[in-house]
Amino acid sequence: MCGIIGIHNNKEAATLAYMGLYAQQHRGQEGAGVVSSDGKELHRHMGQGLVSDVFSNPDVFDSLVGDSAIGHVRYSTTGNSDPKNVGPLTFNMGDYSLSIAHNGNLVNIDGIRKQLQDDGALFQTSTDTEIIIHLLAREKGNTLAEKLGKVLNKIEGAYSLILLSPNEIIAARDPHGIRPFCMGKLKDTLVFASETCALDLLGAEYVREVKPGEIIVANDDGFYSQPFTEPQEPKHCIFEYIYFSRPDSQIFGKSVDKMRRAFGRKLSRENPDETGDIVISVPDSSNTCALGYSQESGVKHEIGLIRNHYVGRTFIFPSQRLRDVSVRLKFNTVKGVLKDKEVIIIDDSIVRGTTLLKLVKLIRESGAKRVHVRISSPPVKHPCFYGMDFPTVEELAAGNRSEKEIKKMIDVDSLGYLSLEGTLESTSQKKTNFCTACFSGDYPIQNKDKNDKAVSKTPSCS
Repeated sequence: MCGIIGIHNNKEAATLAYMGLYAQQHRGQEGAGVVSSDGKELHRHMGQGLVSDVFSNPDVFDSLVGDSAIGHVRYSTTGNSDPKNVGPLTFNMGDYSLSIAHNGNLVNIDGIRKQLQDDGALFQTSTDTEIIIHLLAREKGNTLAEKLGKVLNKIEGAYSLILLSPNEIIAARDPHGIRPFCMGKLKDTLVFASETCALDLLGAEYVREVKPGEIIVANDDGFYSQPFTEPQEPKHCIFEYIYFSRPDSQIFGKSVDKMRRAFGRKLSRENPDETGDIVISVPDSSNTCALGYSQESGVKHEIGLIRNHYVGRTFIFPSQRLRDVSVRLKFNTVKGVLKDKEVIIIDDSIVRGTTLLKLVKLIRESGAKRVHVRISSPPVKHPCFYGMDFPTVEELAAGNRSEKEIKKMIDVDSLGYLSLEGTLESTSQKKTNFCTACFSGDYPIQNKDKNDKAVSKTPSCS
């Protein structure tokens, strides 16, 4: 999972791209980068860490000149956390340079990579994104867009792409539209972004989504759109609504905030708790789900957990005592709210279950009488091959455990999940429009690559 941004026809393109990355920081915290074009050559600046760390020196924008720019925040699912893998990736294509920003995951690249290597290709990174560039370099066609269309018909998986050459910017989205991708306008400036929250920050007007199976080309002559494949049934990632996207974004045609409130209301109807005194959320992605649950159930909503927003990724501590304390770096309890209360915790999902176990312990230590957990999604039972960093079945809390066993594992008095049917009903959209593979094991695109997630207990792709 990553966040991408593209700006065309603006003298401050690089600065706007940087601001768009800020809005999408939640989509990747391992690295960030911006590449700009002045019409003749590309200019780049990137590094590991948060956007604020990578662009801490404002002087870097003096070198990021030009009217077009693309940006990328990285969250690795393919390729390790290495400086070489930070995007946008930039390559020499012979007589010009080309940069690419990619959100998603490809699922048929092992064979392609081997063939390219046998043909003499030298890879600079360990990302799946570089496969696209090598295929482009070998493809025949009159234009970059024509070549790209042919390449995209050779790869499979989830991808929202923005490519930047010296004289044009190109956006493309996979035929199923798995990841969100939108287009906006700021006067005469064209903007592409993973989420609409980036458009809002820039003051840009939302125009529409980049359509599944569509290529959009923008250059000095304007912009045009063309399909590169026949339309296919949408398979939008339902987990974007549940967890990943910002609540103030609109994705797949709907408000994320409204979706999460609907999940919370449906969860309350499916899994009520008759004895709870207060409802609290695990901030921040569960906040609006908790509001929906509280409104539907009539149980008072309180702020019982405070999240420290200034903590990034924490390293693995060497002792168990320090590992137990580490959760306090990110969360603390409001003891006056929790003491002597029967608490209903709303969380968006249980993946491994380790963080929730520690939070439950903190809440009990703060004086809660009983602790009930309600999850605003179904049990995550299967790995994701399309861009979510879900682990193997054995590492997933629900991979080989029953609900009763998970309840015991996280040490709560009751546990309830939102059903898959309830999740899909809450979207008020066609149920088959969504990928639910992490819950159901029903994969819309077959994973053809060797993958350590694809262990024996993972169902066959269908």
